[in-house]
Amino acid sequence: MARARASALRSRALRGSSSVKLSGREDRSRARRFEWFFYFADMTEAEVNPKAYPLADAQLTKTLLDLVQQSCNYKQLRKGANEATKTLNRGIAEFIVMAADAEPLEIILHLPLLCEDKNVPYVFVRSKQALGRACGVSRPVIACSITIKEGSQLKPQIQSVQQAIERLLV
Repeated sequence: MARARASALRSRALRGSSSVKLSGREDRSRARRFEWFFYFADMTEAEVNPKAYPLADAQLTKTLLDLVQQSCNYKQLRKGANEATKTLNRGIAEFIVMAADAEPLEIILHLPLLCEDKNVPYVFVRSKQALGRACGVSRPVIACSITIKEGSQLKPQIQSVQQAIERLLV
């Protein structure tokens, strides 16, 4: 039901209301603009495990996934629970993003404990599919780590997201 409604909204949004014929490039641009919205439309229907705390709201999730996508381009991203654990142990993790719909959730619940030991912020997002897409892979990703890189252009964005995550934890 939710997927059918999201599909109808997607086709209506992509068609637009203009009578002017759009070029292929403009169509792709419009599709990209609505891409994250439809991930969130599918996510709001599902129940979330109460162990997945703190859970990012829709606005923070969008910001997080955009930053994950940018950090992938800047080679500051490690994908997967094992890689996230390694970055925490090595002390190079800025923050950790985990998927709340990992099944079973217990396979990533060691990460919040490590994060608290290492004083690294962490947050859950609703969908492992959306996290995987933001990480630039076609498979679902249940955890990823944004890593430290000297002289990175993403440093101000990373710091603002870290502060937003810490506000969730308090």
